Amino acid sequence: MSLLIRDLVADDLPSVTEIYADAVSRGTASYELVPPDLQEMTSRFAALKEKGYPYLAATDEAGALLGYAYASAFRTRPAYRWLVEDSIYIHPSARGRGVGKALLTELVARCQALGFRQMVAVVGGASESSIAVHRSCGFDLAGRLAGTGFKHGLWLDTVFMQKALGEGNSTMPDPDTYPGTLA
Repeated sequence: MSLLIRDLVADDLPSVTEIYADAVSRGTASYELVPPDLQEMTSRFAALKEKGYPYLAATDEAGALLGYAYASAFRTRPAYRWLVEDSIYIHPSARGRGVGKALLTELVARCQALGFRQMVAVVGGASESSIAVHRSCGFDLAGRLAGTGFKHGLWLDTVFMQKALGEGNSTMPDPDTYPGTLA
């Protein structure tokens, strides 16, 4: 399978909406219960792009969207500005084919280049495949919260994983880099 990782563009949003709707309706990665429509997904995309966060697409050789990933604020208070949270969603037909790892690898590189110092994964439903992908990209287990979500008739755990970016917390951050301007 030939795979291209590129910036996501507005024309991709109908496919993003479809992939996310499947994740909401059938999966446990998202704790949303009702899939958002295209208008809402467009608003979310615009808000992240406006703040300069990376939003990536993985496509096959024909240009079909196989998955997408983005970084966002973990929390909005200024002291968290050096920390980002990753989100990755894969089309059902592309799962288990390395798409998630390719997206996460590129997302980590982009966030590090922007000056972020830590990335956290919040794994809804404690998905073993998501945990494995993050582990393969150097994330460590940071904690587990039991019974944090109720979906599909089940209580779901949330797993937190973390990866230092660049120098992590071993040096002072550079206030002139991108995250330093998010205050």
